[in-house]
Amino acid sequence: MARFAANLTMLFTEVPFIERFGQASKAGFKAVEFLFPYDYEAGLLAEQLSSHQLEQALFNMPPGDWAAGERGIAALPDRIEEFEQSVDVALHYAQALSCKKVHAMAGILSPDFSVEAHRETFIRNLRYAADRFAVHGICVMIEPLNSRDVPNYFVAHQRDAVELIKAIDRPNVKLQFDVYHAQIMDGDLSVLIKEVADYIGHVQIASVPSRHEPCEGEVNYPFLFGELDKSGYQDWIGCEYNPQQGTLEGLGWVTPYL
Repeated sequence: MARFAANLTMLFTEVPFIERFGQASKAGFKAVEFLFPYDYEAGLLAEQLSSHQLEQALFNMPPGDWAAGERGIAALPDRIEEFEQSVDVALHYAQALSCKKVHAMAGILSPDFSVEAHRETFIRNLRYAADRFAVHGICVMIEPLNSRDVPNYFVAHQRDAVELIKAIDRPNVKLQFDVYHAQIMDGDLSVLIKEVADYIGHVQIASVPSRHEPCEGEVNYPFLFGELDKSGYQDWIGCEYNPQQGTLEGLGWVTPYL
């Protein structure tokens, strides 16, 4: 059975970010993930992981101007130099946190460039990042984001991401299979998992359509966990959802797995 990692950007928000590591450990989690580490010194985060005996499962590369609505720069033709610099930053944190998975956010399509120009840039940049990270045994993730939450994001479908992975042609580039996004955009999840299983490097979960605890909504997660088992996936599953009432109050679904 795959194991569950607490997403500290979305869970345990009842306390300041640095205190969430301890809260996750106390709740029974053995790993954490989060969107971005860059507001904190890498050493401080590494201390939290060590003191609470947690593994860092995943984080995102710098996304551009997040506050202004940017959602990554990896596919943006006019941001190549900035992307290369972001690889250095992410690599520093990945090494400090002993993290083996880093998500390269593609970005929102720019009206100034063709879709093909975005695609060529993304392939070029992911090859660059993959080659840099490979030396340290780190995988680069591609995550499709649904067009309802992130309109005009460069990659929205799981199969499109797989085709990009094939074109990038690097063994350490993998699919970040977020079930929430996949259900909204693709559906037919059990068949989809079988089809893309060889490319999956990380999994994330939340209920659909509300993005709350995965014990509600239209996705049968206990069944899907079985399908992931059958597919051979045995790594971390990130709990990337917004608790309905409070984090601890909503953890009953995961207690049997921890």
